[in-house]
Amino acid sequence: MKKDNLTYQKAYNFAVRIVRVSQFMAERRAFVLSNQILKSGTSIGANISEANRAISDADFSAKISIAYKETLETKFWLSLMKDTDYLTSRQFESLHRDADEIGKILFAILRKMRIKKRREN
Repeated sequence: MKKDNLTYQKAYNFAVRIVRVSQFMAERRAFVLSNQILKSGTSIGANISEANRAISDADFSAKISIAYKETLETKFWLSLMKDTDYLTSRQFESLHRDADEIGKILFAILRKMRIKKRREN
């Protein structure tokens, strides 16, 4: 996976949005939520970045798997923030849709890697 690929770009753009949401949450003194969404939401792109320079297929799969799991965690925090009125439905839908799209891409990559591994064995 190259650093300039679509998945990386989507994750990076998502991370920028998450940093802004985190800043907004911190301004509202919701520090725990701010920290949690910041960690999980930016970790997606960071792990994709690490996967870009993976030293093996196993390393690549591990990093993509972590990124995928971070999308799931981020969606949890987004839902919690919506249900506790920190995010409007519109904000939530936009962010959740982006996280879901990234997650689907990452899951498809993982599925392809598993198929590749089976063929090699």
